[in-house]
Amino acid sequence: MSDVAPARAAAFRVLRRVFEDGAYADRALRAEEAALDDRDRALARRLAYGAVQRKRTLDHAIETLGRRRVRKLDPPVAAALRLGAYQVAFMDGVPRYAAVNESVELVRHAGLERAVSFTNAVMRRLAEGARGLTDALPEGTPAEAALRHSYPDWIAETFWAELGPEEARALLAAQNEEPETAVRLVRGTIDGRADPVIPGAWVVDRVEQQALAEGRLWPQSRASQLVGLAVGARAGERTLDLCAAPGGKATMLAGDVDAVEVDEARADALRATAARLGAERVRVVHADGRALPPALQGYDRALVDAPCSGLGVLASRPDLRWRATPLPELQRELLGAAVERTRPGGTVVYSVCTVNAAESEDVVDAVVADGGVTVDPTLGDEWPQYRHRRRPELLQTLPHRDGTSGFFVARLTRL
Repeated sequence: MSDVAPARAAAFRVLRRVFEDGAYADRALRAEEAALDDRDRALARRLAYGAVQRKRTLDHAIETLGRRRVRKLDPPVAAALRLGAYQVAFMDGVPRYAAVNESVELVRHAGLERAVSFTNAVMRRLAEGARGLTDALPEGTPAEAALRHSYPDWIAETFWAELGPEEARALLAAQNEEPETAVRLVRGTIDGRADPVIPGAWVVDRVEQQALAEGRLWPQSRASQLVGLAVGARAGERTLDLCAAPGGKATMLAGDVDAVEVDEARADALRATAARLGAERVRVVHADGRALPPALQGYDRALVDAPCSGLGVLASRPDLRWRATPLPELQRELLGAAVERTRPGGTVVYSVCTVNAAESEDVVDAVVADGGVTVDPTLGDEWPQYRHRRRPELLQTLPHRDGTSGFFVARLTRL
């Protein structure tokens, strides 16, 4: 595609893989990055991630100005129009002619000559009117805000219920922005800004690949590092990490750590991560956390960083909003399993990267109601700046307020 900029061509292929093949955006982009220089790599990421995130709003603009249902378009045409619409509606500094012409060329290169004139006409209308149309979209109700900020209705409704209208709108907007780049410093020094309250957490301009290869740092959000610190593991203790991959939290923990992962490939990757970071006392166990080997008993501490809807990490996982599903039943089973494997007086930290009571405090309350465990009220005192708005004994980080991913954290004590 010599007449299409490399970054746009790469982003176009990513969009097609995501929406035609069901690929994950980050993996699809990774397959394209090797052929790009640093500048094109950054632009391709912004184009691809932005167009995936903004799909609902972009489709509204395309259908309103193009007067054709997106679902009736050939998939390559839909991808080219979404990519072009994103540039004219949400990016500054992109010449309109470039967005129009290259969207047309993408359709031509896809072998759809019959759709070239249609794409050209719709792109010209989008270039003239898409920004004004999207800027004027209301956000007074969850449904309106979901369209304006490009989310499924249920996510906007969840944020409304959790935070109220003003903060819900702020959270929706924040998770359409590029997230900060944060790392955990394992050893040595680093250029960046140290977090004032989370030891070892740094915000950096970019991840130094040499330092990563040598295990001197690990890409990990500040909120994720907070979870690991909340466990409070000490030398001489045994800790069970029930959902351990990719290993950022497991490799933070002092003492002996049994890191459980149900997926074999992810378990292998977890072993490699522990070796790279020098976490020699982390032992990887390939098993289902709900059906552990009988010998895994009597832990001093446990961590359940459970699978969840991921509503707190939507900025870094652009396609997740279109796939997200709450998992309260699985979460309750995993937390209950961890409690059973912890000794009396031991503690269990439960965390999920979401902003959704059904997967956070409701799960904790259900397990507490089953008996044998109580909520540790001291966690909120240890991290007062992240106290949950309704439950001060719990923690909740929020992207729009804290500038990091959204995590819920509770610590329980086994009776």
